[in-house]
Amino acid sequence: MLYVLVGLAGVLGASARYGLGLLIGDFTNGPFPWSTLAINLIGSFLLGYATHFLFRTKLLHQYAITAIGTGFIGSFTTFSTFSVETVTLLNEHHLADAFLYMLVSLFGGLFLSYLGYALGTRRLRYVTKGRG
Repeated sequence: MLYVLVGLAGVLGASARYGLGLLIGDFTNGPFPWSTLAINLIGSFLLGYATHFLFRTKLLHQYAITAIGTGFIGSFTTFSTFSVETVTLLNEHHLADAFLYMLVSLFGGLFLSYLGYALGTRRLRYVTKGRG
């Protein structure tokens, strides 16, 4: 049953990534991979938040937690696309874009993961004190 839930959540995460990528792509142009950057940054925040709030409460069954973390968020974000897009930028001599993409992906992802962690931890404290 766990594999089915992770698979279904993975389908939803990949579909959300695809749809959001199309939406963001409608507002951008040029070689810079704005869609993947935005999706990976959102996913970093979501996993940080979920890990330190949602997954530490008794709100969800362990199977649901695994489905959300591994299935949905795991398929929503994409390291492989980031890697290929970076190599493509380098091969097409968009060096500044490639380095900016790498830096913002790394440091932005870490920052948003930390922000999600901090907000999730704060929310958990609030809920465990009976206010939430």
